[in-house]
Amino acid sequence: MSSDTLISVKNLSRNYGNFCAVNNIDFEVKRGQILGFLGPNGAGKTTTMQMITGTLAPTTGQISLAGYDLLDHPIQAKTAIGYLPEQPPVYKEMQVDEYLLFCAKLHHIPNSAIAYSVNHTIEQCGLNSVSRRLISNLSKGYQQRVGIAQAIIHNPQVVILDEPTIGLDPIQIREIRALIRRLGEEHSVILSTHILPEVQAVCSHVQIINRGQLILNDTIDGLLNQMQSTHLQVGFHNPPDIKKIQKIQFVESVEIVKDNKIRIQHSIENSPVESLVEQSVTNSWGLYELIPEQRTLEQIFVDLTNANEDSLMNMEVA
Repeated sequence: MSSDTLISVKNLSRNYGNFCAVNNIDFEVKRGQILGFLGPNGAGKTTTMQMITGTLAPTTGQISLAGYDLLDHPIQAKTAIGYLPEQPPVYKEMQVDEYLLFCAKLHHIPNSAIAYSVNHTIEQCGLNSVSRRLISNLSKGYQQRVGIAQAIIHNPQVVILDEPTIGLDPIQIREIRALIRRLGEEHSVILSTHILPEVQAVCSHVQIINRGQLILNDTIDGLLNQMQSTHLQVGFHNPPDIKKIQKIQFVESVEIVKDNKIRIQHSIENSPVESLVEQSVTNSWGLYELIPEQRTLEQIFVDLTNANEDSLMNMEVA
């Protein structure tokens, strides 16, 4: 494993009786990468994260964190982890600074460095104004920040965050996203979220799990290539016969929409726009609308998960 690879998962599976929750998945996260981990409810996402953090034993497979095998060297591997579960593990009867002091001691931070670690983490997470308040009296958003603070107070190499911006207002969301990006500069970060735009805003890589299987593992740049326009919405005052549109170079299929509008599908590599405009002028079709349709991350997510469902159903039928 490369020294820059801080998270390595190989042949990881988890069974509950006859039910396979996670099915033989492999991936790596290197230093400086932020991985967006997506999946519909029941896909195996939470189970995978529980196995990576050592709170759930895998049925088969290997997990290495910061170079330590999680099963062979659990203490060293878990020392390298900072984890924020979906429900922040805070003691609400404690003050914020008191709780973070407690967390620092749990992580065996040297006494000489504890004050700096607590103050630095409070600053990082924007908790200065509430550091002396009881956690129970804080808003849900500030409690979420305290949860992030406990995850990073020991400056772990691996940071795993489950829904870190849930319950935050828009300003707080921007601040936490900026914090996650800073963490990603020196650490490996796994960000589990249901907010798809958050993946685009924060992550360098993305993977989607469905029914226990990884169905996408790509960089954000690779994902953006998939999101490039492959459809055009076109409107004509004098619409031609569909067969004439179908003969235009690079047009793959044509669908009639309504009100003299059609939807044209083409490949990512080649667009029929230039030929379409030329034909419209030559034949007086009266082109008045030409709108590229860009696929969204949500559409890709739905398409991939639905395709995976159909594939698995066909395998079951066969």
